[in-house]
Amino acid sequence: MGAALNEAQFTAQDPARVRIITKHFNTITSENVLKWESVHPRPGQYDFAASDRYVAFGEKHRMFIVGHTLIWHSQSPDWIFQDDQGRPLDRVGLLNRMREHIQKVVGRYKGRIGGWDVVNEALNEDGSLRDSPWKKIIGDDYIQQAFLFAHAADPAAELYYNDYSLENAPKREGAAALVQKLQAAGVRITGIGTQQHLKLDWPTVAQVDDTLTRFAQLGVKVMVTELDVDVLPRANRETGADVGQRVAADPALNPYPDGLPEIMQQKLARRYGELFAVYRKHRGTLTRVTFWGVTDGDSWLNHWPVEGRTSYPLLFDRAGQPTPAFHAVTATPKMGP
Repeated sequence: MGAALNEAQFTAQDPARVRIITKHFNTITSENVLKWESVHPRPGQYDFAASDRYVAFGEKHRMFIVGHTLIWHSQSPDWIFQDDQGRPLDRVGLLNRMREHIQKVVGRYKGRIGGWDVVNEALNEDGSLRDSPWKKIIGDDYIQQAFLFAHAADPAAELYYNDYSLENAPKREGAAALVQKLQAAGVRITGIGTQQHLKLDWPTVAQVDDTLTRFAQLGVKVMVTELDVDVLPRANRETGADVGQRVAADPALNPYPDGLPEIMQQKLARRYGELFAVYRKHRGTLTRVTFWGVTDGDSWLNHWPVEGRTSYPLLFDRAGQPTPAFHAVTATPKMGP
């Protein structure tokens, strides 16, 4: 059971959150410090100060450490895709840049970071490949190349593909086809992560069940990697988690600035209880559940897709106290054999 950590938590600036993390979780994921813009902000310049402390925190507390993420279309500086004159790189140039970055980052933590989200969010909602700069310049095989480079940098590390909205059948099948294509090419892929940024009413329990069943058929580890449940009104019709979405602030979209009413607390608790019942059903193949944040106050959903909302998507409130959702989860029989 895991949580995504921010810098204040793994640097012990927030000791109350550290107590929650060390008591309730045994695996951690880096929220931002291993993304390209943080660790490799300019050509030839790496900044490992924060990521070193993140890894040291996990080692100190004997946790399984996940690195998030090596290749993503977002939070990646424009210079990655350009030459010294600002012109688009060609395939060879970008492959060289990808290889160098992965060798440097994965190689630094070889034997210390146990698993990497190698490629993040590469699919459109219909299951086709997103037309990202990686795909435009390198071609469809950029994902294969990223996995090959990561495996070469640390042959023992687990290597994952990670995406959102995989509970929707077209995207789920696109992800399954991607994994099978890598497997057919002899590329090492250890697991697939379904993020599960969920709503109270989406996806259905059956969709979650079907997704975990489908991915188990691929013969790879299956993980829930970025779990939260949004109880606030929908800001748009989207069910995904595209960080590029932005919606103007509106008081109607922020109905609980002073606290979540009890009736909503109970709805959230029921939702988490249903989800963990499904996870328990798949305990033989579901290897990890990671929450995207530690407390409600830490959640990215306070700022996405509407800036400044007061969100309540996790198991601990802003004071670090367990919520009814926490008790619903802990009342579910423990995962494992």
